[in-house]
Amino acid sequence: MAIKHLNPYIVFNGVAEKAIALYEKALCAKVQTLMRWGQGPEGCVAPEHKNLVMHSVLLIGGNAIMVADTPPGRPVPTDGNVRIALDFSDPSEMTKLFDALAEGGTVNLPIQDMFWGSKFGMLTDAFGVHWLFNCEVGKTGG
Repeated sequence: MAIKHLNPYIVFNGVAEKAIALYEKALCAKVQTLMRWGQGPEGCVAPEHKNLVMHSVLLIGGNAIMVADTPPGRPVPTDGNVRIALDFSDPSEMTKLFDALAEGGTVNLPIQDMFWGSKFGMLTDAFGVHWLFNCEVGKTGG
């Protein structure tokens, strides 16, 4: 197959830098690339928008997500049908990161034991991004 990677791309209305800071703190994300709108062609954006994030790549657990601010004047909805699922190998580490990412957001489903043999929880972070946390802890009977 020609597809090399599948990377979620999260677009914000001017708060991408704050979201990146949250993901660095809560999920131990590492910024691999960060480009600002002011680094684009001259006159691409108004001076007050030059520090907004045009494109970034964050590494989280060996995977990448991309984060940016929408082009000025083209706002995006802050709620949608996309969820980002994180799969963990350690339930205590999962709980720690869940709690950190939930800070300032909403816990939609606290982490709990689920019928499929995993601990599972859902939250919406402070910037409106929906996250699913899963850690397999036991096999279900067949």
